[in-house]
Amino acid sequence: MYRITRSISFCYGHRLLGHAGKCRHLHGHNARAVVTLEDATLDEQGMLVDFYELGNAIKGWIDDELDHTMILCRQDPLVPLLQKAGERILVVDWNPTAELLARMIFERVAAAGYPVRDVTLWETETCSASHRADPSRPAEERDSG
Repeated sequence: MYRITRSISFCYGHRLLGHAGKCRHLHGHNARAVVTLEDATLDEQGMLVDFYELGNAIKGWIDDELDHTMILCRQDPLVPLLQKAGERILVVDWNPTAELLARMIFERVAAAGYPVRDVTLWETETCSASHRADPSRPAEERDSG
């Protein structure tokens, strides 16, 4: 098996509904998404995927959708207020935890056709969450989500 990893840094804000601690308040992170691809074969140039190609595909989407964006659950009462104010927000159907953001990035990379093995989202320098492919599912099922 061959593996490559690409890291992309970005900034985002969120808050967690129902959280008892500080994360219930709006706050931001300087995050880093670490995307690992894995496959048994290489292309004619001896690469799993060109790092530049992978970076463009992932970084472009992260820049457009996540970077400097407030990510909030649809049930958050601040959503209408921030939308009315013209703020940059991404509304999701789940609490925007690091775990679920890692899954969202994983699913995006898989949907783009890359053989993604796992995604780790570093929310801070010392805290990360990961989502990985289910090794019990055949690769063609994993690639389709």
